[in-house]
Amino acid sequence: MELRINNLCKRYGNSVQALHNVSLTIPLGMFGLLGPNGAGKSTLMRTLATLQEADSGTATLDGIDVLKQKDDVRRVLGYLPQEFGLYPKVSAENLLMHFAALKGIRKTRREVVNALLQQTNLWEHRRKPLGSFSGGMKQRFGIAQALLGDPRLIIVDEPTAGLDPEERVRFHNLLSAIGQNIIVILSTHIVSDVSDLCGRMAIIHQGRVLLAGEPATLVAELQGRIWKKAIDASELARSGEQFQVVMVRLFAGKTLIHVLSDGQPGAGFEPVLPDLEDLYFAAIRGFLSKPALAAPLN
Repeated sequence: MELRINNLCKRYGNSVQALHNVSLTIPLGMFGLLGPNGAGKSTLMRTLATLQEADSGTATLDGIDVLKQKDDVRRVLGYLPQEFGLYPKVSAENLLMHFAALKGIRKTRREVVNALLQQTNLWEHRRKPLGSFSGGMKQRFGIAQALLGDPRLIIVDEPTAGLDPEERVRFHNLLSAIGQNIIVILSTHIVSDVSDLCGRMAIIHQGRVLLAGEPATLVAELQGRIWKKAIDASELARSGEQFQVVMVRLFAGKTLIHVLSDGQPGAGFEPVLPDLEDLYFAAIRGFLSKPALAAPLN
């Protein structure tokens, strides 16, 4: 089972090209769509979730035309948008029962709802009003409703934004368990979400897919090309002019920069093992198409 997207385009009005010929093959398992806010992630997710039209291109899921056979897609789709509303005075159990009825689940409705409340670790809170739930509990309820009807494709859009570390770990464990048997697309701007969960990924920026593949394989292309140096903050602007500065962070009161270079970039630089953050920032800053990399990433 796989989702194939070919040359998908979407424009808003006359000025905003939200998607530029997006092409991806998304296999079974967890797939991370990584990009900054405004990169086109939500536009792509809404299009695949049949909530808006594409201008051109195709998308197929096991023979289903995602852009034309919308009712067929919705029967096998679970969707957790970036923002979703809940009835604050209704209990989790009652609202999930209501959603199950809307999904057409009848004879086994109670069994299905109970199983999902157990799976998402909400059983003990099933009779509490949703307005009393924490952010992480609401996200887990969102996943529970997305799992109704045994979907073959689940789309989750920025699911961990705003969660505390404990809730994020709990949510990661839930997504990881779900993603073993179906396609789960995780759209996020949080690099650690992708590095922790996803066997395959793509980076999208300004509506274009910059690279796609297995995270470890893509990061390995940067081996020996990332260098670090601690500098004074006053040197930052000049460093940006001299080097391809991938990342800047504070460390022990100093400004630490990561630089992309095929060789020793200068005095005081030390080699550092690259990680997904280095790859991500190098990609969205446009450095991967410049001479610092001997070969482009595919």
